[in-house]
Amino acid sequence: MPLTLPQLEHHLFSAADILRGKMDASEFKEYIFGMLFLKRCSDQFEVHHAEIIRAQKAKNRPEEEALQRAESASFYTGTFFVPPMARWPALRDHLHTNVGDGLNKALGALETANSALSGVVQHIDFTRTVGKSRLPDKKLLELIKHFNKYRLRNEDFEFPDLLGAAYEYLIGQFADSAGKKGGEFYTPRAVVKMMVRLADPKEGMRVYDPCSGSGGMLILAREHVAEHGGDPRNLRLFGQEDNGGVWSISKMNMILHSIPDAIIENGDTLGFPLHKEGGELMRFDRILTNPPFSQNYKREDMEFTERFHYGWCPESGKKADLMFVQHMIAVMRPNGMICTVMPHGVLFRGGDEKTIRAGIIQDDLLDAVIGLAPNLFYGTGIPACILVLRAKGSKPAERKGKVLFINADAEFRSGRAQNYLDPEHIEKIVNAYQRYEEIPGFAALVDNTTLAENGYNLNIRRYADNAPPPEPHDVRAHLQGGIPKAEVQDKQPLFQAHGLDPMRLFVERDKHYLDFAPTLQSRNDLKPRIEQDPGLLAREAELFQAFEVWWNTYRAQIVGLPTTQRLMLTRAELMESFEKALVPIGLLDRFQVAGTIARWWGDVLYDLRAVMAQGFMGGIHSWVASILSLLENRQKANSPFEHKLARRLLADLNEEITQKEAEIAELDSQIKAAKPNDDDENNDENSDNDEEDALSEEEIKKRKSKLSAAKKQLKQLYNSFEEALKHARDALDNDEAQVLVLEILSSDLRDELTRKVHAHRQTVTAAFENWWDKYRVTLREIERARDTAKTRIDGFLKELGYVVG
Repeated sequence: MPLTLPQLEHHLFSAADILRGKMDASEFKEYIFGMLFLKRCSDQFEVHHAEIIRAQKAKNRPEEEALQRAESASFYTGTFFVPPMARWPALRDHLHTNVGDGLNKALGALETANSALSGVVQHIDFTRTVGKSRLPDKKLLELIKHFNKYRLRNEDFEFPDLLGAAYEYLIGQFADSAGKKGGEFYTPRAVVKMMVRLADPKEGMRVYDPCSGSGGMLILAREHVAEHGGDPRNLRLFGQEDNGGVWSISKMNMILHSIPDAIIENGDTLGFPLHKEGGELMRFDRILTNPPFSQNYKREDMEFTERFHYGWCPESGKKADLMFVQHMIAVMRPNGMICTVMPHGVLFRGGDEKTIRAGIIQDDLLDAVIGLAPNLFYGTGIPACILVLRAKGSKPAERKGKVLFINADAEFRSGRAQNYLDPEHIEKIVNAYQRYEEIPGFAALVDNTTLAENGYNLNIRRYADNAPPPEPHDVRAHLQGGIPKAEVQDKQPLFQAHGLDPMRLFVERDKHYLDFAPTLQSRNDLKPRIEQDPGLLAREAELFQAFEVWWNTYRAQIVGLPTTQRLMLTRAELMESFEKALVPIGLLDRFQVAGTIARWWGDVLYDLRAVMAQGFMGGIHSWVASILSLLENRQKANSPFEHKLARRLLADLNEEITQKEAEIAELDSQIKAAKPNDDDENNDENSDNDEEDALSEEEIKKRKSKLSAAKKQLKQLYNSFEEALKHARDALDNDEAQVLVLEILSSDLRDELTRKVHAHRQTVTAAFENWWDKYRVTLREIERARDTAKTRIDGFLKELGYVVG
């Protein structure tokens, strides 16, 4: 059975668990990457080694000569030659002492034998001391044993790019664990996807990241070309990264993504740019980057100083940001484009930075300034922005002499420790940039003359203020009651979108005011009345009917994937057709609709890759493997019984397990509640009341016996789950597997759409609840209640003798 992405992701993260605790994630990540790279290179080498022997024997060469040729590095083109001491069997079977030193020598030998790996792996030091200790042999042997669990040949993967996808996952997990240090090598992928869509690279172009980190910008640029029907092999990728360890990670990332021709250099981009041709700096069509914020730099010995003809930022004071921007401008091709993350300070700080901004605007290079939400990036909670620049004279006619300001600082989803860009946020931002026109409260188009008059201050809120209007308060309604008709009218677009006539919840009060219908006696009556509204239900039914029609029309695109192999073109067709089918209904706007299918696609992408590579039965096998992996390492957060396939194939068994788990929880709760607390014998006040409900010793004993029996029964259900799952899988034929996969994919998308509809319905409900809270109880009623309460309190005080007279 092929190795699945969830299996490999869990396998790699479990490897990190072996080292976690001895050192921080930022320190041990290189060990995991190095071990993974060794294992992958060795496993794939074995394939080529066997092929060479087979080919030599086919030429009637003796086995000894064939083996000798297979041991020659010259026979390995397009793959890495692995010297004997770096091969996995040698590490697994013969490395028992001085393990760290042995691993170091293996990495060194691998690098020495392959010029393409120069500097990539040899710096990883398994004997490095962290604090006062280093990893003991026992831990390293445990790590070797762990990596021995799975073979990592191409033929072992459920789809070709499995290893690259798992490596990206691992980089993201390390960035998350490393906290602030994670920002040094990883930009959240949602931000990268948005930047790539803004830049829109096409095949035949050169794409460059001057601060390339782990290489995510370049990899997603390549995926973007594939998604839009281009040939990603005809896209040249270039990068430069100052941090040697991070550069090594990016080189491995490219190799594991099967992009061996990406040219990633190691060095200080500002001081010594390394991409040159003919003695000049190389030029690029698209430049995508997230440079380090607020750095110092040194002007001394800097090469190619002509890059900075707009001015020099102070060397100290951590203001190198616009130096990076000038470098990018200097290496743009005539029709080139830059998309870079920047801190907000570059937009408005004075002095030399103002002079640089003025020069950039006067040359009409700045195309857009996009403000992002706070806390999107690792390492900083401050909000950042994206600058989009075009080469001098290359702006389209309608954009010349103008800058688009987009204030997207409210476009995010809150997380526990970080905020996130969701697909609908990306759609809204990218669409605003592509339209390049005014959108009240979101985007403003400002000419360069106005910017000059404002001292080249690019503060986003100055031009695109998205502050919500103040909450309206009608004094008369507060005093006398009633809902102002003007406020209801302002919410009419929201109600119309959901098919709700607000007059089904109101009655006329007078010319300017409404009252809630007499049948609505409390705030709690609002939600059920809205959810049962016939107009609202009809609009929702219309949306889901359109969805069913769309799915029945376009599911053939998914059915054909194993034959057509057109995954990214299928994505484009589904995205476009989904919007056309659902946006006209009017319930959800185009950003919500596009966000719905974009999020679904992201969730099921690797499922679809498995189907494309292995067929629909292969998709089922992939899910079963993932469930079994969850079963082996059961956690509450990811229950194997809640997997979408398990819920369908084993619904009855799942229900038994759920009921048994609930029974155990209830018995456990009763037993714990029956045990006396330490304070109970001193708590005479409660003891009498509790005696009636207290369990006798005999009853507690019976419940403990029941609990023990229930746990045994649950264990038996757990044990039967694996066998039942495999049996249900094996009972499926190819047609049944296809139907089941399509049903699950359809259900997932429908669930995502349902969440959007529920969120919109909640917004409708919140409007009515807000009016109830504001106006249902008038000031006069509050005053009467206050006076009544005061009279009662005065009476009590008088009876107690505290008030005389």
